[in-house]
Amino acid sequence: MNTGRRILLGRVAGAFGVRGELKLLSWTEPRDALFRYQPWILRSGDAEREVTGVRGRDTGKAVIATFPGVDTRELAEAMNGTEIWVPRDRLPPPAPGEYYWVDLEGLKVETTEGVALGTVSHLFETGANDVMVVSGERERLVPFIVGQYITSVDFDAGKVVVDWDPDF
Repeated sequence: MNTGRRILLGRVAGAFGVRGELKLLSWTEPRDALFRYQPWILRSGDAEREVTGVRGRDTGKAVIATFPGVDTRELAEAMNGTEIWVPRDRLPPPAPGEYYWVDLEGLKVETTEGVALGTVSHLFETGANDVMVVSGERERLVPFIVGQYITSVDFDAGKVVVDWDPDF
């Protein structure tokens, strides 16, 4: 199993019907692109296993999947909450000016004045905008809005420059 850098692409959201189909939450665009990146690494608690041959469709309301060996509602229900991970190198390169969140994690963060704030811990969605969590002498939440708070992302230099008050 690939133990390199991984990216979380989705999660099992529950059983669908009585034949073992599953509802998935997908963070790919479009949502059914999730099926292109197999094999998947399924993680539930501390347990991991690799799976390939998952088939599915986007119904408009939900992404529905059929997993090999999962053919009853009980087996499907047991998978609720299982995370779907793939090795980072299975994903296509991002378009110019776009980033995979996992690629930002670990980059140094400094202000436009050169004040070090720490490193990117992770990012999350709020609905209004994405937020970058910066871990340093304390945790800071910086809206990930390029051009307003994020002035540059430089992978070669390993840093993100932010227009952010270090006291905030």
